[in-house]
Amino acid sequence: MATYLDAIVAYHRARAGADRRSRTELVELAAGAPPPRDFRGALAARDGKVAVIAEIKRRSPSKGDLAPDLDPAELAAAYTAGGAAALSVLTDAPHFGGSAADLGAARGATTLAVLRKDFTVAAADCYDARAMGADAVLLIAAALGDAELEELAGIAGSLGLAALVEVHDEAELARALGIGAGLVGVNQRDLHTFRVDTERALRVGAAIPSGVVRVAESGIRDHDDLARLGEGGFDAVLVGEHLVTAPDPGAALAALRGASAPAGSR
Repeated sequence: MATYLDAIVAYHRARAGADRRSRTELVELAAGAPPPRDFRGALAARDGKVAVIAEIKRRSPSKGDLAPDLDPAELAAAYTAGGAAALSVLTDAPHFGGSAADLGAARGATTLAVLRKDFTVAAADCYDARAMGADAVLLIAAALGDAELEELAGIAGSLGLAALVEVHDEAELARALGIGAGLVGVNQRDLHTFRVDTERALRVGAAIPSGVVRVAESGIRDHDDLARLGEGGFDAVLVGEHLVTAPDPGAALAALRGASAPAGSR
């Protein structure tokens, strides 16, 4: 059965196929980027608390516009004040309204490590991520073959980028672990129906071995959700829609974490 992911990945594969830049050009492009920040380390060393990766997202294919006029630097600063451990920034333009400029502006406004949230399907995507200042890339197991997954994780590592390998079920988790992934995200959103299964992360997460940093994605809306995932062994959660649509994203993030609103919140 086709999924929403199929059309998006097809677009990115076609774009990658039309890219005529040489590996030398890509290496030179990435070499000019600032030193990478430790994305995985920011999630792993949280003293028993669940880390929050706060996402900057303008729109989504399923929900349409979420915050089309957001200021990425302003939002990054609000997330930092609200206690985010790291940021995620959408850079896909046609489907999510993002851009490399959004990532650069967000990273420039904070000291937090930043995930480039996009559809990584080719080596050039990793080099481009580093060139725009990203500290981590997303590798979606459902969109990549085993050889691609291993190759792209290796390229990311060679560039100093963390690779967040996203899985949806136990079979994809086995593939992620098979390439030695040390950072695994369990997406609770079903690829076929768009619905969120709030038990998915706990079910799949139970099979993730110790030493692998666990991230739960999609459907996290309040502190109870965060606490439940923390009790289930998750080190971090990635939250986007709930925060970007809040009247005060920084205060919403603090509430999600069970903390007081930061000074200056609206």
